[in-house]
Order: sequence, then C-alpha cells, then structure tokens
Amino acid sequence: MTREERIEYTKLRVETAYKTYQAARVLSQNGFWNSAVNRLYYAVFYAVNALLVSREIYTNSHGGIRTQFSKNFIKTKKLDKKYGKLLVQLYDWRQKGDYENLFDFSEESVNQLFDPVQEMLSTIEKEILNAL
Repeated sequence: MTREERIEYTKLRVETAYKTYQAARVLSQNGFWNSAVNRLYYAVFYAVNALLVSREIYTNSHGGIRTQFSKNFIKTKKLDKKYGKLLVQLYDWRQKGDYENLFDFSEESVNQLFDPVQEMLSTIEKEILNAL
C-alpha cells in the first residue's frame, strides 16, 4: 500500500468509525441494546484498524487487531490502557450479544459506553493525524 493509499484508507476508516458510532446512538435510542453494542464495537474496530494501517501494521482478523493494538499502543504507553480494556470489553460484549440467544443488554449498561467510545475515537483520530 502506498502512502497515499494508506492516507485515503485511514480517512475512510475513521469516517466509517464515526458513522458506525452514530448508528449505535440511533439503535440505542430505539431500544436495540445488543445491536448498539455491536455497532459500538465496530466503531472502535474501524478506528483501531485505521490507526494500525496508518503505521503500516496489517492484520487479518479481529484477534490480530486486538493483539497489534495492545503490542504497539497500549504496552508502549502511547495510548492509555483504558482503551485496550475498552476494545476487549466491547469485543466480548459483541460476542455475547450476537451469539448468545437468550442474552440482552440493558439501557444502563449500553448507555455508559458512549462517552468512553467517543473519547477513544477522538484520541485515535488525533494519533492518526500525528502520524500522517
């Protein structure tokens, strides 16, 4: 991937992250808690993917994204460990909400995720801009 392609890719991924975050808001406003968690996870996933690609770190899986994010940004203290924890929590919750048929998140549990996710998206966007 050329530098220009990486820049374009990361821009599109960050835009997608924010759009997906907004979709989570709409879903939560309508009481679709499990779907909102799914969208919150993907908002963070897209942002982390953009961050990794901006540094020429490529992965092929969700696990690879989590591993590389932790290795390159959390363990090195470039980003606060709370973002690593949030990514893992959202991944686990998405799995639970998507695949456990008899499980439903509550309004309270979902709504407390929006501010931390928005903060993480903003932090990652700034980190990307510093790299490009």
